[in-house]
Amino acid sequence: MRDKADYARKGIARGRSCVALQYAGGILLVAPNPSSALHKISEIYDRIGFAAVGRYNEYENLRKAGVTYADITGYQFDRHDVTARGIANWYAQTLGTIFTESPKPFEVEIVVAEVGVSPSDDQIYRITFDGSVTDEPGFVAFGGQADQVSAALKERYSDDMSLSEAFAAALSALSAPGNNGERTEFAAAQLEVAILDRARDHRTFRRIRAARLEELLAEARPVPTDEPAADESSAESSGSAPSGSAPSGSAPGSSTPPSSSGPSSPSSPSDTEPPTGPAPGGSDRGTGLDGGSPL
Repeated sequence: MRDKADYARKGIARGRSCVALQYAGGILLVAPNPSSALHKISEIYDRIGFAAVGRYNEYENLRKAGVTYADITGYQFDRHDVTARGIANWYAQTLGTIFTESPKPFEVEIVVAEVGVSPSDDQIYRITFDGSVTDEPGFVAFGGQADQVSAALKERYSDDMSLSEAFAAALSALSAPGNNGERTEFAAAQLEVAILDRARDHRTFRRIRAARLEELLAEARPVPTDEPAADESSAESSGSAPSGSAPSGSAPGSSTPPSSSGPSSPSSPSDTEPPTGPAPGGSDRGTGLDGGSPL
């Protein structure tokens, strides 16, 4: 059992962490995923979402089985009888049986989330490879370096965040420096983002793509600020006089150039005309905060 547990943990740790967290309007699910066809985040039922990390073929089979279980339960009884807690318990029994009886355990971790009428009714459950279930209030990070991502997310998370604030917190946690000390920067094409929207009726699951995802990325990244003081100090250190100042050796307001003891030489345009280009360190280009072209 210990060997199987170590095997499963190492397989799951090779992937990238995913994040699920509550915000004022519902539940946000974010996963680094460069593929546009193989999804880590999906819909299970009307108000229930699914996210997983690990081996794709294994958690895709679990996702399909969970959809079938939810559909049959809703058809035999009532749609309100399908809950995230019931699906999480079913996944726990299935994974526990596989871990105990199968020679190879599933290398997966699963999160089942359900959005309620109010934030106090939201439910987030994490199911591990051995069938263990934990109720995660507020947020959860799973897969990959989950402990490190969870610690970074805990510093940014707060109740009643907006969607932009929740996405910025999730992106900051997923981009936290890893073991090599380098911070990961994600583009829109490298992220899979979905929400369970509390305001929508019936089916609440919705993916965030293209232009809307670019807007969230632009809002989550810090805006660069100009530093004019640094530009002035660099100009003084290079020996150039500010535009409009009188030359050395002449009285203020006088247009007569200073006399020199050497032979006279023809003056160059730079000696008699003020500079017309941009200030040192300045730029006539935009800030480039449009986030790039939409995918």
